[in-house]
Amino acid sequence: MLRPVLVIGAGQAGLAAGYHLQKAGVPFVMVDAGRRIGDNWRVRYDSLTLFTPRQFSTLPGLEIIGNRELYPDRDEFAAYLESYAGRFGLPVRLGHAVARVVQIDCGAFEATFQNGETIEACDVIVATGGFQVPIVPDLIARFGNEVLHLTSATYRNSRQLPDGPVLIVGDGASGRDIAIECRKLQPVILAAGKPRKLFPERFLGKSIWWWLDVTGTLRAPAESWIGRRLKRADAFPDRGNGNARLEKRGVRIVPRLVDASGNEARFADGSSANVRTIIWAVGYRDDSSWLHVPGATDQNGTFLHRAGVSPVKGLYFVGRPWQRNRASALIMGAGPDAEQIVAQLLGHKQEPAAR
Repeated sequence: MLRPVLVIGAGQAGLAAGYHLQKAGVPFVMVDAGRRIGDNWRVRYDSLTLFTPRQFSTLPGLEIIGNRELYPDRDEFAAYLESYAGRFGLPVRLGHAVARVVQIDCGAFEATFQNGETIEACDVIVATGGFQVPIVPDLIARFGNEVLHLTSATYRNSRQLPDGPVLIVGDGASGRDIAIECRKLQPVILAAGKPRKLFPERFLGKSIWWWLDVTGTLRAPAESWIGRRLKRADAFPDRGNGNARLEKRGVRIVPRLVDASGNEARFADGSSANVRTIIWAVGYRDDSSWLHVPGATDQNGTFLHRAGVSPVKGLYFVGRPWQRNRASALIMGAGPDAEQIVAQLLGHKQEPAAR
């Protein structure tokens, strides 16, 4: 029996992988836990918009309808992914949450799903993305039971919050967006981490993403001088969310959260505040509990790979942050990264014949 390639995840990375597998004539099956393609976007907070304008938020072969200079919102992009799969007839099996993947005879893989089904595959492309399990620090245990805790994954909109001060821990793009939204109804405190660099949304009339793309900055390898500087800075567009703008809107910006007791939060500068709700927006970690393949993860459960290629033959990744460069974590990077991974997969298949 001919075993297909199994693509796990039908978000932007998985669909891009499917596009290039189909273009290469490789039999494959794509699975996703959602009921609809794009559900991984629909469950995020209501006001979310993409980092990048429409012209830099597309997958290979299909543009997003609308003003190229403006940003698609959550639901618009989810609908785009759904239409993308339909446009190219990609074979997506929905409602297939992976329970276990193991390696079987001859280096092939067997995936078992929570619905009891199994699929045997010659190769596996993991396209589950970099936003899987929200990180919540151990410090949460020092707060009292009267404090409501949410994450950037469980927060939907400010109407779900009780009355009282809101502390948002993490001043990345999501933390800043949520701070502005919550401030409309409640007092808001934003606890920052490392010094944050924001770059302008536009420069000389062009989107900053246009400049980063045309100069090749986004495609600089992760290990290059430019790549290392970009990674350290971890910058993103201001888009009206700079410190001065947040403070003007009434958001109190404080240093890192360092301690807590009951409903009191304490910060690195010695200041403190009583809070009713905390929204943790400090990042995500991988969920690799389903991947039972020796050598595929480290002792902390982090996926191991080099530019998307696992040390385990036949196992690949697409959609990992900094998989190859800064663009890897963006929609614009999914297509090029997937194309490279499919080329690697095909190259490995040809090796025995060459020998």
